[in-house]
Amino acid sequence: MSVALRHTWYMTQRQLVAAIRQPAFLVITLIQPVIWLFLFGALFRRVVELPGFGGSYLDYLVPGVVVMSALSSAMWAGMSTLDEIERGTLNRFLTTPVSRGALLNANVVQQAVSTSVQSVVIVLLGLAGGAEYPGGAGGLALLVLASVLLAVVTGAVSNTIGVLARQRESIIALNTFLLLPLTFVSSAFMKPGLMPGWMRHAVDFNPVDWALVMSRSALGGEPDWGLVLGRGGLLLVAGVVAVWVSGRTFRAYQRSV
Repeated sequence: MSVALRHTWYMTQRQLVAAIRQPAFLVITLIQPVIWLFLFGALFRRVVELPGFGGSYLDYLVPGVVVMSALSSAMWAGMSTLDEIERGTLNRFLTTPVSRGALLNANVVQQAVSTSVQSVVIVLLGLAGGAEYPGGAGGLALLVLASVLLAVVTGAVSNTIGVLARQRESIIALNTFLLLPLTFVSSAFMKPGLMPGWMRHAVDFNPVDWALVMSRSALGGEPDWGLVLGRGGLLLVAGVVAVWVSGRTFRAYQRSV
């Protein structure tokens, strides 16, 4: 286990160095949540006047932007895997003794690390804009944990698609198709009680909403620990299953080369 962890960390460092060497990508990754935070904050600020909403919309929006950013970033993990397949890098690594799990999961861990940094930046921007976090440091830590768990689920699924499809167009089309439905069929920007009936039922099966419910419950002045642990447990199980499936897919790829 320790060897696998060391190999995973080594491969993750390699992915992080590659990401740092793309300053334009880093800047866009940090600027995009700022646009979402203040654009949606200004556009929907009067939503709180609806019966059943109340409070500050910025307080409500910060977890939504954190989770949406984690989703949109991790959805592209499969492109990195596809790049390494096309360049032959992955096949060269297969001739070394490096752990096979580390080869596939390093970019998922890299996504988790990047998501943590991005989430902290968004939380600080929200704080600068006047958002309040009654749940304190513990609530904020659980908000970051929820976004990381969602990034692991999404990154592992994206890896699976990358290995199976092996076409950039397929990944781009699928990500474009899924991003907005997964975001808007959740409580990212609107409370479920104000959604149409069918949508209120659909959000219960959406991992994006699991992360949001976990985050907002933890950030509340009186956290509902049943919701925090319940939704967090669902995300953890989904992450384990997604990583397991991506590992099985990778072994099938190994047999094909």
